[in-house]
Amino acid sequence: MQLFRSTSKIAALAKLGQVDAARKLFDEMPQRDTVAHNAMLSGYSRTGCYKDCLSLFDVMRFSGMEPDPFSFTAVLSAASGLPDLRIGRKIHGLVLVSGYGSWLPVGNSLIDLYGKCLSADGANRVFEEMRVKNVISWCSLLFAHTNCGQFGDAYDVFDVMEERVEIAWNIMIAGHARFGEFVRCLGLFKEMRDGLCKPDQWTYSALMNACAEAQDPNCGRMMHGVMIKDGWSSAVEAYNSLLSFYAKFYIHSDVLKLFAVRQNLSQVSWNAIIDAYMKEGDMENALLLFHQAPDKNVVLWTSMISGYMHNGLGERALDLFINMISCGLQPDVFTFGAVLHACANLAVMRYGTMIHGCVLSLGYSSHTYAGNGLINMYAKCGDIVASSRSFDDIQAKDLVSWNAMLFSYGLQGQAAEALKFYERMLVSGIKPDKVTFIGLLMTCSHMGLIENGHTIFNSMPSFGIAHEMDHISIMVDMLGRGGYLDEAEELRKTLHLQASTSSSSTDAEALLSACSAQGNMLMGSKLGKGLQLVKPGHDMSYVLLSNLYCLNGHWKEAEMVREAMAVQGVKKLPGYSWVEIDDRIITFVAGDNFLPFIGELSNILISLTLQMRSKAQLTGKINIKLGGIGCRID
Repeated sequence: MQLFRSTSKIAALAKLGQVDAARKLFDEMPQRDTVAHNAMLSGYSRTGCYKDCLSLFDVMRFSGMEPDPFSFTAVLSAASGLPDLRIGRKIHGLVLVSGYGSWLPVGNSLIDLYGKCLSADGANRVFEEMRVKNVISWCSLLFAHTNCGQFGDAYDVFDVMEERVEIAWNIMIAGHARFGEFVRCLGLFKEMRDGLCKPDQWTYSALMNACAEAQDPNCGRMMHGVMIKDGWSSAVEAYNSLLSFYAKFYIHSDVLKLFAVRQNLSQVSWNAIIDAYMKEGDMENALLLFHQAPDKNVVLWTSMISGYMHNGLGERALDLFINMISCGLQPDVFTFGAVLHACANLAVMRYGTMIHGCVLSLGYSSHTYAGNGLINMYAKCGDIVASSRSFDDIQAKDLVSWNAMLFSYGLQGQAAEALKFYERMLVSGIKPDKVTFIGLLMTCSHMGLIENGHTIFNSMPSFGIAHEMDHISIMVDMLGRGGYLDEAEELRKTLHLQASTSSSSTDAEALLSACSAQGNMLMGSKLGKGLQLVKPGHDMSYVLLSNLYCLNGHWKEAEMVREAMAVQGVKKLPGYSWVEIDDRIITFVAGDNFLPFIGELSNILISLTLQMRSKAQLTGKINIKLGGIGCRID
């Protein structure tokens, strides 16, 4: 009787989200049976404590207690939540050995696992082996195909379903929304309304997400009107999707109107409105709302960290991450991805390696999102070996993983390794995208591999990838760096004409920079004047054109450019660099001479300059000019 009461209390506490209290009671039980273990496993799985669930399952097995079907559904749900295909397959093996593979709830959990782990083939095999199937089985298989983007197979399943319930329609609409298939979403929505099934808040939530992916605010506004007409605009899920939609399009006033009329906001709503402020760069109001939020969960902290990072406040992002840890919250994989991105932007190895230690201790090093962040962080900090190790540690490498590693080689100037890695990528069956080719072309441009760059550029159509502005600009830059200015200009004109687009300022700037380096007055002057008309407030065209005139001894023209710059109110942003020493980041900025040890630094520079001039006198090849330099400590 005592065992039954304790087990019931554990289940009740877990349902209330008090898993720590439930575990304390569980540990104090003198005897524990399978039902007690299942109550704790289910509690962990429902509250998102997936690693705790899997850990307890291992303890249960090693203690000699045999899992039953309820044990397996709980741990399969935990493996799906991570999602971790490797662990899921191991549990699947235990299910088969235990003889519970024919149990309907276990089979449905297996289909769900494979679907969330992007293994539609695995989900399909389990479905085919099931002797008894229900609506959940069919919907789980449908989700597996849509989640993997296999819409042809998804329609095959959808067409033969005995009963198309609301959730099946919602799965199809949400699946197309994730992949930006907005028109198809609307088509399915119309079919659903014309049939026996009626849209619910989940349907409208998926449709609003599709409108956000369509990059057209008017579509979302119209769908908002339909939601109001059908009476779903105040439902929690639909309301949250509205907030997220308006936040994505920076429609600040609309977000505030929605926010003002609602009193009891859900956690998702708080996240959406804070995200809206972050996207507008309004850090003050974002932080104010963050402090007002009744429940600061991991998602909210992660939103703030990401917001600071995207607004160029990497130091604040790191501070917030440390505060989050101090509050006793355990970061998830998305938190680590955000803070690692901040470390990458700051190029601070010390903090990055410490966060890597946290990633390892929590078992996230094999997770794709965290692994991609580690690759990028180490690459920006100059440690290509650590980037490579992080890549190898990722269990399920996606295209972002391959692209991140490809960019890592390019950043370190290892063009040969980058090209070999690209070949390895193709052999592995990974199809490159436009980002892949940006990385490859940038590597070839910086290393002067013009022939390789031409080959890669010309191979893009064979992968179904069109030449976009970024690719054209890099090719122009590459040819310009190599001194092929006429060819660069011809390529620029030809491709823009084929694409029926106007010339971009990016490739014009690249060509102007090349003209400045090569001293081509005729082409450079024409490009510079054209850029000043297109982007009168941008400093780059003025500076490059002025440098070009100075290089060719046209001092009067250079002075006129500087005067035009002053008239337009354009100021050149100072360049700066930084170095990490102990616990400090020391930033060097031209013209900042207020550092306490600026005298010692200047003496060192003078000493180095004298040594270089001594070498110059011997070789007659070096022309040295010592300019002003300053630095500050952040």
